[in-house]
Amino acid sequence: MFNIGATELVLILLIAFIVVGPKDLPKVARFLGRTIRKIREMLKDIKAETGFDEVEKELKETQRDLQQTIREADVREELKAADRELHEEMRGVKRDLRATEKEVNSVPDRTKSTTAESKPESESA
Repeated sequence: MFNIGATELVLILLIAFIVVGPKDLPKVARFLGRTIRKIREMLKDIKAETGFDEVEKELKETQRDLQQTIREADVREELKAADRELHEEMRGVKRDLRATEKEVNSVPDRTKSTTAESKPESESA
């Protein structure tokens, strides 16, 4: 509730010990404990009378629903899967392109020979 760590608590107790004294420290601690308990009960009653406890419950439920909706609407995993598929497809296309390039390079170049043969015919005409 107060977000007090161990070192802060020791420091507060040390200051209280010095200010109040060792004789009255247990009485003061009991008084503070009772007062804090009464304040908590009063706050609980006020929340119940005003309906703030119901509003708080509804807000927490809405927050949980929103967090769940955000988790369900998160498309990062789907995007990662699509990215993986795209990269796999690109690898396949590259493999096919290399294979086609090898096939094209392995076929004898007939265009050079046909152009060389066609030149003499056109010169003789």
